[in-house]
Amino acid sequence: MVMTDILDVLVIGGGPVGACIAALLVRGAAGSATPFRVAVLEPKRPQMPLSDSPIDPRVVAVARSSERILEVAGAWAPPLGRVTPYERMRIWHESVSAASSRALVFDAADVGEPNLGYIVESRLLQAALLDAFVEGGGWIEPAQFVGLRIGAEYVNVDTSSGTLAARVVIGADGAQSAVRQAVGLTVESSDYRQTAIVATVATERSHEKTAWQRFMRDGTLAFLPLADGTSSIVWSADDSVASVLLAASPTDFALELDRASDWALGATRLISERASFPLRRLAAHRYVAQRVALIGDAAHVVHPLAGQGVNLGLLDAAALAQVLLDARREREDPGALRVLRQYERWRKSEVAFMSSAIDVFDRFLAHGTGPLARLAQHGLGWVNRSQELKRFFIGRALGIAGELPRAAQRPARIERRGGALS
Repeated sequence: MVMTDILDVLVIGGGPVGACIAALLVRGAAGSATPFRVAVLEPKRPQMPLSDSPIDPRVVAVARSSERILEVAGAWAPPLGRVTPYERMRIWHESVSAASSRALVFDAADVGEPNLGYIVESRLLQAALLDAFVEGGGWIEPAQFVGLRIGAEYVNVDTSSGTLAARVVIGADGAQSAVRQAVGLTVESSDYRQTAIVATVATERSHEKTAWQRFMRDGTLAFLPLADGTSSIVWSADDSVASVLLAASPTDFALELDRASDWALGATRLISERASFPLRRLAAHRYVAQRVALIGDAAHVVHPLAGQGVNLGLLDAAALAQVLLDARREREDPGALRVLRQYERWRKSEVAFMSSAIDVFDRFLAHGTGPLARLAQHGLGWVNRSQELKRFFIGRALGIAGELPRAAQRPARIERRGGALS
């Protein structure tokens, strides 16, 4: 069914980031005289995974800021047995062992936090957010995006099942964003010449609710703890190395994984299929146009080594939701370019800082040679000996530094006073 009247907001793409802003908008305007009328264009709505189904290796690390945003969105009630709080991070360079004093260890106890975040399946996060959106009064249109036409007061969006009209269109349709291309927003993009391999593995030793990450000359390897005792690996390897790993038998792959991890968790065993995707850096020159805004991977893509991709997207969602809700309360046109540019100025600078920092880690810790690289590698040990520096980096890892949207600042039970993000 296609609605014939004009929506306030149409979100193109129902992944975790698109579903999040949709849920924030309908819940943030709940109880007002004129609530936001929001729809999400998503052709394949996922179902919540069954409690006894295998944990999917495609997981995300949910930071503290994201946890708060998800609570405001009505989607943070993690099912027991499928979400893992991780309490520590252990990061080391291949020139030392994981147990070395030159390895960097972040511990939640150092900053009085119960954990550093959670490892959550991407499909579970997406399903929970879409459920929260629908429960809040939102509507999902199971159709494909075809094109759009921007008018003075609204945007006509052509879909595979008809035409929708909305005062604001939000592109949350990923790195290859069709919305971004339809509007003519350009990007700066570069190829890391790396491939990320993800899979689930069993390990000889317990993961100890710890995220383990090793920097090597040919890539970065992370073990992310899962609730059933297994680990999800994210192996960002140079393309030439990745092609060999993907072609290897499960037994040979496990042997290479043992070598690459320096046996930090003992012998490993592959228990899922391997998935892979090429790694690119992407930054849109502009995040907004008249009545259109980009969020998440449609606006920016960063290297996965810091696990910040979805967290940056959720902060985009919370920031844009805040701008749109505030504009509505002030009786401004939420689709006006001057309103949307508030969001762009806010998030573009924050994302640029994080993206640059991640690139420095990749360049000097994973692939660097020479004096600067050696300095960076020794720097892990120096940071480990400084509580002040560790607190700074833990704050960044928790996502509680920088200019945060209101939804990310305080516990949701305070944020949702009166049903609004205020």
